[in-house]
This record gives sequence, structure tokens and C-alpha cells, in this order.
Amino acid sequence: FGSRRGRAFCESPGLLLVESGAMAPKSQAKQNEPRCDFPIDQAIVVGGGLAGMTAANTVLENGAKVLVLDKSSFCGGNSSKATSGINGSCTQTQKDKGIDDTNELFLSDTLKGGAKKPEIAKVLVWESGPAVDWLMQTFNLDLSLVARLGGHSAPRTHRGKERFPGMTITYALIQMVERVQENTGGGMARIVNKAKVVDLITNNGAVIGCKYEKGTDVIQAFGPVILATGGFGADFTADSLLAKYRPDLMHLPTSNGEHCTGDGIKMGEAVGAASLDLEWVQVHPTGLVKVGEEDAKVKFLAAEALRGVGGLLIDNEGNRFANELGRRDYVTGEMWKNKAPFRLCLNS
Repeated sequence: FGSRRGRAFCESPGLLLVESGAMAPKSQAKQNEPRCDFPIDQAIVVGGGLAGMTAANTVLENGAKVLVLDKSSFCGGNSSKATSGINGSCTQTQKDKGIDDTNELFLSDTLKGGAKKPEIAKVLVWESGPAVDWLMQTFNLDLSLVARLGGHSAPRTHRGKERFPGMTITYALIQMVERVQENTGGGMARIVNKAKVVDLITNNGAVIGCKYEKGTDVIQAFGPVILATGGFGADFTADSLLAKYRPDLMHLPTSNGEHCTGDGIKMGEAVGAASLDLEWVQVHPTGLVKVGEEDAKVKFLAAEALRGVGGLLIDNEGNRFANELGRRDYVTGEMWKNKAPFRLCLNS
């Protein structure tokens, strides 16, 4: 937030540090001096999924302290549900396997997939390979299997021999932060669950911390804030971001966890942060439908990897109607044109 490349920096390094739950007496602090519950030389990460834990580990790698706040009873978020893998171009695994891929090709695929801002897509693509290599080198993760999935012109979706790559990757990063927390007695890292951030604290237009609810307490924490709270696809309330930006999708079920209610976006906008492309809500073509609960609002994702390994989609007359390796928007578009119910056929 502010002018420093999307991050918030504390403009008041002289803030008085007092014990959690106590306010500084006026003799010790200026009136209205905010209280800290953690040393000021920290970064605050809101959200404990893969993005949040990547941020937390990066903070630690650079020698700073980190506080991770997550409103759920455990970390992981939607990242831990991912079952297809993580995309990266020009990775060491690709090179070892002789896979011919380039950042330029990945960028082209990303733009064809609907990305409207090439400068942002370029950052995503050029950082993807180093990100995959970082996961393998720093966390000793197995990402030795590479597949070509929908919308990609080359095999670049990485996973290991574990059945659930999202869970494997995300938990490895969580465990690293937990180890630092244990080894330093919370001095360098803290993870606080069931901590719902409700407000960002500002000073002269700069974000300097946040307020969060923990049980019946409302606690203030100070430091630059990194928002990694995910999307808003599970918020079906009348005043939700989904209702505001994509009311046409309100009738569809979701595979998102109940935590995906756009908290970070709303808090950011409330203090003047800009948002962009919120209308780009992705519709995944396949989910698992439990017999007897066909109309359930929350469904379990039928991962794209199922189509990547040969699964076929058929309409209610048993006919194929789309290229199963096409982009998600293409496949869902073809579903709108054809007759439901649709079925995903697997040979084992």
C-alpha cells in the first residue's frame, strides 16, 4: 500500500512496545500511541495458504521476523486442496527431462488464456521457474513429475510422487515456519490461528499494522502488512464481492473453502488500495457430485489432472463435446452450449 511497490512500511519506528493486552500509561507514551503485541521489526502476513507461507518464509530468509495470522483453525487454505501441481517454465526438472519450454511460450499461453495485462503476466511467468526450483531446493520437495495440462503448449505442471501436491507443498512451507517458531521460542516467527483480521491500521496514509480478533480479544499488531487472504468465491451474501462483480455466477456451486470471503480485498479497498480485474472469476468445469446432494452449494473439485491423464467429458447423450485439454474458459463455454448433466469418464 502507498508508494513503496505495493508494501506497507511503518512510518513510526519509535512506537512503544508494551505487553500484549496492556496499554502504555500516558507517562510512557504519547496519547493515542498504538500498542504493539510483537516487536516492531516484523512483517505481518494475513493468510496461511501457499502465498502467505511463501511470503513468511521469504521474510525469514531475509532476516526479519514474521507474524502469520489466519482466521481458520489450521493453515493451508485452498492451496492444500490443489491436486494437479504447480506450473513453471524453464525449471531444472524440465531441463533434466529434455522438455523444450520457454518463458515466452508460457507467456503466450497465459495471454491466450485471458490475461489482459501483459506486464503482470510476464512477472508471473518469469518468476514461475525460479519459484519451482526454490521449492525443490529450499524445502527438499519432490517435483520431478511434469505433465501437460489444459491451456499449456508444453509439459510444465510439476508434481511429485505424493498424491496431493498442493497439500505436500503448502505443508512443507508451514512446517518450516513452525520449526523457526519452535526453535526461537516465537522470537522470529509466530503463527496465530483463529485470528480474524478485521481492520488495517493507518498513519498518515500508510498502513502500519492491523487489528485482529482472537476469541473475545481484539489485538493490534504493527509492521508492514502482506495480504494473502485469497479470493471471494465462497461468499454468497447479498453484499459480497461476488454479488458485486459477477452476480451471474451466484447460482453456481463452489469448491472454495468457507474462508474465501474476500476479507483482504475489502480491507485494502477500505483504506484506499486499488483493485483490478475482480470480475475475472474463474469457473472450473468439473466437480465431484455426491449422489443425493446434487444441489449442494459446496462441491469437491474434480482436478484438471483427471483430464490431463485422459479423462473424457460427455454430455447427457453420451457424446464428447469439447477438447478436454482446452482452457477452462473454453471447456466451460462448451458446457453452456450443450445439454447437462455432464459426466467425466475415467478408465480406472
